Amino acid sequence: MSFKPIDMKEIEEAKQNYAYEVQEKWGNTNAYKQSKEKIDSYSKEDWKKVKSKSDEIMRQFSSLVNENPEDSLVQQLVEKWKMFISKSYYDCTDEILSGLGEMYMADERFTKNIDKFGKGTAKLMSDAIKIYCKNKENLHN
Repeated sequence: MSFKPIDMKEIEEAKQNYAYEVQEKWGNTNAYKQSKEKIDSYSKEDWKKVKSKSDEIMRQFSSLVNENPEDSLVQQLVEKWKMFISKSYYDCTDEILSGLGEMYMADERFTKNIDKFGKGTAKLMSDAIKIYCKNKENLHN
């Protein structure tokens, strides 16, 4: 495995490229405010940890692309992803998670970025998140 040092320039460019779009779509939400607070406080070392953890979870998903999205390992990974988002960015509710899962396939930028870890990773995540949220909804009904 090769180690590529974190490039803060990439992070800053991504933040700038999507800042307007994110502000337009979610600027008035609590999740946006929480995320902005956390992100603005991150040091280079914090970003390194967040990226490393994100990449680790993505690699775990990619290793399971041939599994059924209902599989307990895949579902546990969805829970891990949800907790990672909550810890790193904002309180990730099931509603937000569901929207993210849909976006992973509906927005080709997300699909392409996630599939860098292995073709089919975005689809597995999307399908698994849909099942996860449906199961959680059924528990509350």
